Amino acid sequence: MDTTTKRPSPARARLIDAATRLFYEQGIHAVGVDRVIEEAGVTRATLYKQFGGKENLVLAYLGHEDEMLRAMFTEAGATVSDPDALLDAVVQGIAADIREHHTRGCPFINAAAEYPDAGGAVRQLIDEHREWFRSTLQQVAEAADLERPEEVAASLVLLRDAALVGGYLDGEGRVSPAFERTARAVIDAHRAR
Repeated sequence: MDTTTKRPSPARARLIDAATRLFYEQGIHAVGVDRVIEEAGVTRATLYKQFGGKENLVLAYLGHEDEMLRAMFTEAGATVSDPDALLDAVVQGIAADIREHHTRGCPFINAAAEYPDAGGAVRQLIDEHREWFRSTLQQVAEAADLERPEEVAASLVLLRDAALVGGYLDGEGRVSPAFERTARAVIDAHRAR
Protein backbone atom coordinates (compact mmCIF):
# COMPACT_ATOMS: atom_id res chain seq x y z
CA MET A 1 0.00 0.00 0.00
CA ASP A 2 1.37 3.38 -1.03
CA THR A 3 1.40 5.74 1.96
CA THR A 4 2.94 8.70 0.19
CA THR A 5 0.78 11.73 -0.33
CA LYS A 6 0.25 12.35 -4.02
CA ARG A 7 0.36 16.02 -4.87
CA PRO A 8 -1.99 17.23 -7.54
CA SER A 9 -0.36 18.04 -10.85
CA PRO A 10 0.36 21.73 -11.46
CA ALA A 11 -2.27 21.75 -14.21
CA ARG A 12 -4.89 20.24 -11.90
CA ALA A 13 -4.04 22.79 -9.20
CA ARG A 14 -4.34 25.64 -11.71
CA LEU A 15 -7.71 24.34 -12.87
CA ILE A 16 -9.01 24.14 -9.30
CA ASP A 17 -7.66 27.60 -8.49
CA ALA A 18 -9.23 29.11 -11.60
CA ALA A 19 -12.53 27.32 -11.03
CA THR A 20 -12.60 28.36 -7.39
CA ARG A 21 -12.16 32.01 -8.25
CA LEU A 22 -14.45 32.08 -11.28
CA PHE A 23 -17.25 29.91 -9.88
CA TYR A 24 -17.29 31.87 -6.64
CA GLU A 25 -17.12 35.32 -8.23
CA GLN A 26 -19.43 34.74 -11.21
CA GLY A 27 -21.52 31.65 -10.51
CA ILE A 28 -21.02 28.07 -11.59
CA HIS A 29 -23.49 27.96 -14.47
CA ALA A 30 -22.38 31.38 -15.73
CA VAL A 31 -18.80 30.17 -16.23
CA GLY A 32 -18.12 27.75 -19.05
CA VAL A 33 -15.27 25.29 -19.15
CA ASP A 34 -13.60 27.33 -21.90
CA ARG A 35 -13.25 30.24 -19.49
CA VAL A 36 -11.75 28.01 -16.79
CA ILE A 37 -9.36 26.47 -19.32
CA GLU A 38 -8.27 29.91 -20.50
CA GLU A 39 -7.73 31.20 -16.95
CA ALA A 40 -5.82 28.07 -15.94
CA GLY A 41 -3.66 28.13 -19.06
CA VAL A 42 -4.31 24.48 -19.93
CA THR A 43 -5.84 22.60 -22.83
CA ARG A 44 -9.36 21.23 -23.03
CA ALA A 45 -7.85 17.73 -23.08
CA THR A 46 -6.12 18.46 -19.76
CA LEU A 47 -9.38 19.50 -18.12
CA TYR A 48 -11.14 16.37 -19.32
CA LYS A 49 -8.19 14.16 -18.39
CA GLN A 50 -8.12 15.61 -14.86
CA PHE A 51 -11.87 15.87 -14.21
CA GLY A 52 -13.83 14.19 -16.98
CA GLY A 53 -16.20 17.16 -17.19
CA LYS A 54 -17.54 20.27 -15.54
CA GLU A 55 -19.50 18.57 -12.73
CA ASN A 56 -16.35 16.88 -11.42
CA LEU A 57 -14.58 20.24 -11.58
CA VAL A 58 -17.44 21.73 -9.55
CA LEU A 59 -17.04 18.90 -7.02
CA ALA A 60 -13.29 19.59 -6.86
CA TYR A 61 -13.99 23.31 -6.29
CA LEU A 62 -16.39 22.58 -3.44
CA GLY A 63 -14.04 19.92 -2.08
CA HIS A 64 -11.29 22.53 -2.04
CA GLU A 65 -13.53 24.95 -0.11
CA ASP A 66 -14.35 22.15 2.34
CA GLU A 67 -10.68 21.29 2.81
CA MET A 68 -9.80 24.93 3.53
CA LEU A 69 -12.47 25.20 6.23
CA ARG A 70 -11.47 21.88 7.80
CA ALA A 71 -7.84 23.03 7.81
CA MET A 72 -8.82 26.24 9.62
CA PHE A 73 -10.57 24.17 12.31
CA THR A 74 -7.61 21.81 12.59
CA GLU A 75 -5.21 24.73 12.92
CA ALA A 76 -7.37 26.41 15.56
CA GLY A 77 -7.65 23.15 17.49
CA ALA A 78 -3.88 22.66 17.37
CA THR A 79 -3.10 26.14 18.68
CA VAL A 80 -5.88 26.56 21.26
CA SER A 81 -6.35 23.98 24.00
CA ASP A 82 -8.89 25.74 26.24
CA PRO A 83 -12.44 24.84 25.08
CA ASP A 84 -13.81 28.34 25.78
CA ALA A 85 -10.93 29.93 23.92
CA LEU A 86 -11.52 27.52 21.02
CA LEU A 87 -15.19 28.53 20.91
CA ASP A 88 -14.10 32.17 20.83
CA ALA A 89 -11.58 31.38 18.06
CA VAL A 90 -14.35 29.76 16.02
CA VAL A 91 -16.54 32.87 16.31
CA GLN A 92 -13.59 35.11 15.40
CA GLY A 93 -12.66 32.82 12.51
CA ILE A 94 -16.16 32.92 11.04
CA ALA A 95 -16.23 36.71 11.40
CA ALA A 96 -12.84 36.95 9.67
CA ASP A 97 -14.10 34.68 6.89
CA ILE A 98 -17.06 37.02 6.33
CA ARG A 99 -14.73 40.04 6.18
CA GLU A 100 -11.80 38.65 4.25
CA HIS A 101 -12.47 35.50 2.28
CA HIS A 102 -16.09 34.75 1.48
CA THR A 103 -17.27 38.23 0.63
CA ARG A 104 -19.81 37.05 -1.96
CA GLY A 105 -21.75 34.68 0.27
CA CYS A 106 -21.28 31.05 1.17
CA PRO A 107 -19.90 28.98 -1.72
CA PHE A 108 -21.99 26.00 -0.58
CA ILE A 109 -25.24 27.98 -0.42
CA ASN A 110 -24.43 29.57 -3.77
CA ALA A 111 -23.79 26.15 -5.33
CA ALA A 112 -26.94 24.67 -3.77
CA ALA A 113 -28.98 27.42 -5.43
CA GLU A 114 -27.54 26.37 -8.80
CA TYR A 115 -27.95 22.64 -8.18
CA PRO A 116 -31.50 22.08 -6.90
CA ASP A 117 -31.44 18.27 -7.27
CA ALA A 118 -31.08 17.13 -3.65
CA GLY A 119 -29.96 13.68 -4.82
CA GLY A 120 -27.22 14.93 -7.15
CA ALA A 121 -23.51 14.63 -6.43
CA VAL A 122 -23.05 18.37 -5.84
CA ARG A 123 -25.82 18.54 -3.25
CA GLN A 124 -24.55 15.38 -1.56
CA LEU A 125 -21.12 16.97 -1.17
CA ILE A 126 -22.76 20.12 0.22
CA ASP A 127 -24.82 18.03 2.67
CA GLU A 128 -21.69 16.18 3.83
CA HIS A 129 -19.86 19.47 4.35
CA ARG A 130 -22.73 20.98 6.32
CA GLU A 131 -23.09 17.88 8.50
CA TRP A 132 -19.35 17.94 9.24
CA PHE A 133 -19.54 21.66 10.08
CA ARG A 134 -22.58 21.23 12.35
CA SER A 135 -21.14 18.21 14.17
CA THR A 136 -17.78 19.94 14.62
CA LEU A 137 -19.47 22.97 16.17
CA GLN A 138 -21.44 20.63 18.42
CA GLN A 139 -18.20 18.96 19.58
CA VAL A 140 -16.67 22.37 20.33
CA ALA A 141 -19.80 23.38 22.29
CA GLU A 142 -19.74 20.08 24.20
CA ALA A 143 -16.07 20.54 25.09
CA ALA A 144 -16.92 24.01 26.45
CA ASP A 145 -19.64 22.43 28.65
CA LEU A 146 -22.44 24.40 27.04
CA GLU A 147 -25.98 23.24 27.68
CA ARG A 148 -27.77 21.72 24.67
CA PRO A 149 -24.69 21.78 22.41
CA GLU A 150 -26.72 20.54 19.43
CA GLU A 151 -28.85 23.70 19.69
CA VAL A 152 -25.75 25.86 19.91
CA ALA A 153 -24.34 24.20 16.80
CA ALA A 154 -27.60 24.60 14.88
CA SER A 155 -27.79 28.27 15.88
CA LEU A 156 -24.18 28.96 14.89
CA VAL A 157 -24.67 27.30 11.50
CA LEU A 158 -27.78 29.40 10.92
CA LEU A 159 -25.98 32.57 12.01
CA ARG A 160 -23.01 31.81 9.76
CA ASP A 161 -25.29 31.16 6.79
CA ALA A 162 -27.13 34.42 7.37
CA ALA A 163 -23.93 36.37 7.99
CA LEU A 164 -22.23 35.16 4.81
CA VAL A 165 -25.25 36.07 2.70
CA GLY A 166 -25.80 39.32 4.64
CA GLY A 167 -22.15 40.27 4.38
CA TYR A 168 -22.43 40.11 0.60
CA LEU A 169 -25.68 42.05 0.47
CA ASP A 170 -25.22 44.58 3.28
CA GLY A 171 -21.43 44.76 3.64
CA GLU A 172 -19.13 43.08 6.10
CA GLY A 173 -18.81 46.23 8.20
CA ARG A 174 -22.42 45.94 9.24
CA VAL A 175 -22.76 42.15 9.32
CA SER A 176 -19.53 40.88 10.87
CA PRO A 177 -19.97 42.71 14.21
CA ALA A 178 -23.65 41.69 14.31
CA PHE A 179 -22.66 38.06 13.73
CA GLU A 180 -20.08 38.17 16.54
CA ARG A 181 -22.51 39.83 18.94
CA THR A 182 -25.32 37.38 18.20
CA ALA A 183 -23.07 34.30 18.26
CA ARG A 184 -21.68 35.30 21.65
CA ALA A 185 -25.24 35.86 22.95
CA VAL A 186 -26.18 32.32 21.82
CA ILE A 187 -23.10 30.90 23.52
CA ASP A 188 -23.67 32.85 26.74
CA ALA A 189 -27.33 31.77 26.85
CA HIS A 190 -26.17 28.12 26.88
CA ARG A 191 -23.54 28.36 29.58
CA ALA A 192 -24.22 26.13 32.56
CA ARG A 193 -25.60 28.19 35.42
